[in-house]
Amino acid sequence: MSITRYPAAPRHGAVSIVHLGLGAFHRAHQAVYLERYRQRSGDDAWGICSANLRGNVGLVDGLAAAGHRYHVAEYTDSENVALREIGTIEETLFTGRDADGQWGRDLAALLERMASTETRIVTLTVTEKGYFLNPASGELLIDDPMIAADIASPTTPRTAPGLLVEALARRRAQGSEPFTVLCCDNMPDNGKRTRNAVVQLAARRDAELAAWVEAQVAFPCSMVDRIVPAMTEHDVARLAELGLADAQAVACEAFSQWVIEEHFPQGRPDWEADGVEMVDDVAPFETMKLRLLNGSHSLLAYLGALDGIATVSEAVACDDLRALLNHYMHREAAPTLSLPAGTDLSGYAASLLARFDNDSLQHRLQQIAMDGSQKLPQRWLQGAVLRRQAGAALPATALGLAAWIRYVAGHDLYGNRVEVNDPLAARCADCHARHGDDPAALVDAFLAMDDVVPPALAADADFSAAVLSAYRRLNDEGLAAALAGVIHD
Repeated sequence: MSITRYPAAPRHGAVSIVHLGLGAFHRAHQAVYLERYRQRSGDDAWGICSANLRGNVGLVDGLAAAGHRYHVAEYTDSENVALREIGTIEETLFTGRDADGQWGRDLAALLERMASTETRIVTLTVTEKGYFLNPASGELLIDDPMIAADIASPTTPRTAPGLLVEALARRRAQGSEPFTVLCCDNMPDNGKRTRNAVVQLAARRDAELAAWVEAQVAFPCSMVDRIVPAMTEHDVARLAELGLADAQAVACEAFSQWVIEEHFPQGRPDWEADGVEMVDDVAPFETMKLRLLNGSHSLLAYLGALDGIATVSEAVACDDLRALLNHYMHREAAPTLSLPAGTDLSGYAASLLARFDNDSLQHRLQQIAMDGSQKLPQRWLQGAVLRRQAGAALPATALGLAAWIRYVAGHDLYGNRVEVNDPLAARCADCHARHGDDPAALVDAFLAMDDVVPPALAADADFSAAVLSAYRRLNDEGLAAALAGVIHD
């Protein structure tokens, strides 16, 4: 094993960035870019305060006990790894529900940080469902219990949009310039969607506040790319073999990309030399990544998991699944893209397959399969509308949607239980309970979910028939037969 080690830069305690969503991706992506920047520039002004809004209080407290230092293991392959110590996080906070059922342990401290004029940027990785938007329409889910609680008690928010609204209200009340809001989640037009959530929630509180946010607050879009699997006991053991005992360590691939729109009224790190691409319009990069990388990941996730395959590298080693990805990327996804001149689309697609081959990551398909109802509109279905308008057949997309419908039944093709982690899991289970013995009615029920499936696709008889045919073949004949229906027909 070849190991390259990078120690962290000295810590100085200054905080100019607040991050919402202290998960593995943030620690392996945005924090790493800041570490590289501080190593190169010596600028100590851009430390991070990172907050978990729910879930893992142990991570928050564990990082604090470790002096907010941790390691990122960047695997080029199973024989080459870089161990990078990260020291850019200066503070960790927790605002979720504790073991006693109480919310907001560090809420006051977080809001104070966000309201401080020292905070110039607030970044987010809270996943698609953390914005509480209807995936199809973009409307705020005002009936969601979490959003309803923030509407009722706006000064003690529980959600990311609620935190942003309250902190911005404080900035406005004290006459301070607003911070820039930088969404780093995999959503199309992620800055615009974040603005949409915040403005809609602010309007429930104060129309003038909503108008101020819409006019004064910068919400640049961004595109992020790095494969960061959830840590497993196997990953911890591998790091221990390298002499690294770090409970907060993260393992990821060596590849990393961050493309950001240039709109930072309160300033930003000069991080272009550290690999960040600053552009006027991030949309072409974002759409390419969502439809090719993330769309391919979702195909592998549902089809592979249904056949008992555990990881991405195992799935892409299957010749027929690899052929499916090539068909999907080149014939169904690529024609929906409008890319800058000189973009090597074939090279990008080939690089994705090479990254998927990296067996050192052990990227589990069930992790990718989470929150499908929130992900599939932007990964598959919005592009599918464009292709159907052009009269194109979409066998891979239809098979993918059929596989998602089958996956959320909660068991694979052999009867083994699979975990369905999705905001609409109960609705999906109810559809299967009511229509599980009637594939045509079942597919119709799922296509009628207009908060997931665009109405134009649901009303498309040929597309509906393709989904039903794929579902029957997958359920009755198995994965190999279903794949043959796409790659050999």
